[in-house]
Amino acid sequence: MSRPERKLQKRFVVFCEGDTEYNYIDKMRKHQDVQIALKPINMHGGGYTNFLKKIKTESQTNCLAKFIIVDADRLMKHQGEKDSFLQLAEYCRLQNKKGTIPHFLIVNNPDFEYVACLHVPEYKGQEVTRFLQTVLGFQSLEQFKKNTEVYECLNNGERSYQVLIQKIQGKDMFVKNTYSVKKKNFEIAISRTDVKWELLDRKGSNMEEFFNVIDW
Repeated sequence: MSRPERKLQKRFVVFCEGDTEYNYIDKMRKHQDVQIALKPINMHGGGYTNFLKKIKTESQTNCLAKFIIVDADRLMKHQGEKDSFLQLAEYCRLQNKKGTIPHFLIVNNPDFEYVACLHVPEYKGQEVTRFLQTVLGFQSLEQFKKNTEVYECLNNGERSYQVLIQKIQGKDMFVKNTYSVKKKNFEIAISRTDVKWELLDRKGSNMEEFFNVIDW
């Protein structure tokens, strides 16, 4: 008698900062056949160090991959954050080298609000806050950040994360993970994580890696 085939669950852990990212991913997981455990991080006062502390104390191993989603704007605004970011990147590299649970470092440059605008076909690099107000109809940046329907707003009609992927795909990025996904047995491996400091002043994101991995 053959054993019944075990159904593998697509389960991921996401560490993110800010209400916007949390609200977006919280709604997204309800629209996709995927389990995502969300771990919000308070960056105030600790910056990237707070991410590293949380990841180290989070012992959850029952997942296919962990995503660490951060903004790059702190690197330009706060002295001393570069060392903390380097430690975070190095920790992810070490975990990936061990070959246990892959750690994807995802960096939105300068922030998630910029990435949100990239969901919109008519966005061509306009000033972010003005675009959110005039095109998406928000009264202020703060109102956008606290909107719990941000996923629906950005994935509606012609707006979608597929538009975002098209805009960032193939472009040089500040951070890039080289990885492989074996869909048959849900195996994910990261062979390297590159950080190109010369691209820090160039807007962009490697969020496509997040969508590509969870959306197979």
